[in-house]
Amino acid sequence: MKQVIRGHPELKYLVGMDVDSLAHDIAQPRLDAVLNAGVKAITVLRNFRDVKSVLREIAELHLLGVDAILMDLGMSSMQVDDPARGFSVLGDGPLDMRMDPQASLKAEDILNSWPDSEVGRILREYGEESNWRTLQKKIVNARLHGGLQSTSDLLDLIRRVTPPMKGGRQGWIKMATRVFQALRIAVNDELKTLEDSLYSCFDCLAPGGRLAVISFHSLEDRIVKQTFLNIIKGREDVEERESLNSVLRNTSDEIKEKEAWIKQVIYGSNGTILTKRPITPSGEEEKLNRRSRSAKLRVIQKH
Repeated sequence: MKQVIRGHPELKYLVGMDVDSLAHDIAQPRLDAVLNAGVKAITVLRNFRDVKSVLREIAELHLLGVDAILMDLGMSSMQVDDPARGFSVLGDGPLDMRMDPQASLKAEDILNSWPDSEVGRILREYGEESNWRTLQKKIVNARLHGGLQSTSDLLDLIRRVTPPMKGGRQGWIKMATRVFQALRIAVNDELKTLEDSLYSCFDCLAPGGRLAVISFHSLEDRIVKQTFLNIIKGREDVEERESLNSVLRNTSDEIKEKEAWIKQVIYGSNGTILTKRPITPSGEEEKLNRRSRSAKLRVIQKH
């Protein structure tokens, strides 16, 4: 974010949104250190799906729209590295996994109380776990003995389920990563929230404004890709569409001349997808930040 601010001296408003209060506490002094007096910065404890109501409180942005929105869908290292949050497969902590510490649903509620079929569906759809039936059975059976109370309890169960000789330590860690991802997505309703947020953010853009989204796993990227395609679709007749596409191609060629990162675009009546294929980290960036290796950036521009 610091580089974005430094790269845009014309910036007048900066609105930061996050549901994690600790993230706000850390971000505020960092923002204060890089913002100049001409920038009005506002940080709010809200989800991106609430962006419309947040911007209604800022008259100028609500009326004119915003020039750019960046959605970073990844967990911060601060969250992953804190065992008390329950996100990490490498530490012992409570089965929490809430992005918003004030939310009521926790991972332990799903594991110890939700119907068998829902537990299986979460593992299958959100974790893309091939061994979901065995995991579902073991999780439900654990309820007969007091249930799962900590991440260590869950990890022990996963170790017992992992087939012998299947990758050794890396085998159960990979399975644990998929299971933890599935639970985190369910606890925070991440996929539906993401889809709703994409539509809301696009609606808030001014003409020519851009929405950029950084995702970190295939389920997120799939939703971003498909939702962008849905957003730009229109219902013009053939003649109108051909005329519009001609204008868009000329505009796109001008953009590509100025911005070398734009390679292939997809045109639509409501907007243009500037990243037909997502932008991924370079080898150099991955060396500097190993956790960036799964990141994918997609960008859409409003007409």
